[in-house]
Amino acid sequence: MSAPIYIGDEVSAAGFRIAGAHVTVPDDGAEAVALAEARAAAPLVLISAAVAARIPEHDMATALAALAPLTLIVPDLSGKIPVPDVAARLRRQLGMEA
Repeated sequence: MSAPIYIGDEVSAAGFRIAGAHVTVPDDGAEAVALAEARAAAPLVLISAAVAARIPEHDMATALAALAPLTLIVPDLSGKIPVPDVAARLRRQLGMEA
């Protein structure tokens, strides 16, 4: 089984590389291409919130909805872009939130 792929900034990528993940630090404007390539090559794709914010909404939604490969948004180093609150979204979809 191949290793997960992390897509994000250089500093965070260094930590993920030490943990055994393959990493990609996309150039500006190449984020969607990096996501597509990672999804074709890995069983798990981790993408920083900052990079995910620069990917077209449709592409990101398609990646997150797919069962394989599992794609997750992780906090970025700066913390300026919030990570989606999956629990709150699920509560809204189930009608449990006013």
